[in-house]
Amino acid sequence: MLTVVALSYVEGQTETVLDDTEYPGMPEMVIQNGYPVENHVVTTSDGYVLTMHRIPHGKVPDDTKRPVVFLQHALFSSSADWVVVGPARALGYLLADHGYDVWMGNARGNTYSREHEILDPNSEEFWDFSWHEIGIYDLSAMLDYVTTNTGLAKVHYVGHAQGVTSLLVLLSILTDYNNYFLSISALSPVAYMYHCKSPIMRALALLQLPMEVLIAISGNGEFILSSELIQSTNSVTCMNGSPVQEVCANIIFLMSGYDSEQLNRTELPAIMSNLPAPVSNRQIIHFSQSINVNNFRQYDYGPIENLDKYGTLTPPEYALEKITAAIGLFYGKNDWIADVVDVEHLYSKLPNVVKYHEVPYDKFTHLDFLYAIDVKPLFYDDLIAFIDSSNI
Repeated sequence: MLTVVALSYVEGQTETVLDDTEYPGMPEMVIQNGYPVENHVVTTSDGYVLTMHRIPHGKVPDDTKRPVVFLQHALFSSSADWVVVGPARALGYLLADHGYDVWMGNARGNTYSREHEILDPNSEEFWDFSWHEIGIYDLSAMLDYVTTNTGLAKVHYVGHAQGVTSLLVLLSILTDYNNYFLSISALSPVAYMYHCKSPIMRALALLQLPMEVLIAISGNGEFILSSELIQSTNSVTCMNGSPVQEVCANIIFLMSGYDSEQLNRTELPAIMSNLPAPVSNRQIIHFSQSINVNNFRQYDYGPIENLDKYGTLTPPEYALEKITAAIGLFYGKNDWIADVVDVEHLYSKLPNVVKYHEVPYDKFTHLDFLYAIDVKPLFYDDLIAFIDSSNI
């Protein structure tokens, strides 16, 4: 199923300052800021209905054929992350203003991709996936759609964290997709996680509750701490003027690393109304497995089921040596998810890293790649220059 909906916007409208009681979804944010936005819907080969968002150009109407940049979000995230901090700093707007056709994916199960041809989103069967399936099915379907829709054989790709993880899965297994890219920018690249410092992620890895227990807690396979109820609670708790707003800031810091100077507290209501986006228990468990063992491999079902599924007692490692696409790795020294040691490990495994870039700010964290007050001069200017250099 291929569906496109062009949403209305007001040409030339200036950036809108949102009231604390209003937390629009991703398309509404773009419209309120005066940019064009489209919804594109594609169905994967295993039946998941995904919504992509597109900003085809900047505020000034432009029919020029533009190169495409495809943005793919992290765990607990959605396309909203690429626009939530507004036109002056958000990568989605900056790229559109710079001359790119910007497409933003949404992985199965998240806020904008909670449908299936047959399965009920409240069922255990719907949530029976990890980031492996996101790579194999979701990314392939979305990239096929974008290249077909635009008539372009190659696109630029920017992934953040899980947006990198899932792409590495795709490129190492369905190797023809290595030919789809003008450039790949891997922000906070997550593959190896043995040195992850995030107390939240390490606690989840330490517990690593059996799937049956998680399903008993959540009622299905959806991770209970990423539900719509949690988002609604966040939108109230994190309001400007709330006496507990700093709790929201500390949740971000505990997940990603401390950088208080680069977090604008007044943006927390909008950020936290979109965060965390829903994910599956299996996504969490799969990342937990990467923390507990120093490798990057497929989902571990246990010896008996592994033997049935893979033909071996342990799951196979992803064949990173088969990834021929040119990749830029971008990392921060204070990233508690993608630790520098683990990024170095990934660098040593990939055969075609064309840029290995440390953000020149010692406190730069996992979520600073999206929300930092100075993200444009610290990082996005360099990122866009790298993308520009790969145009043909």
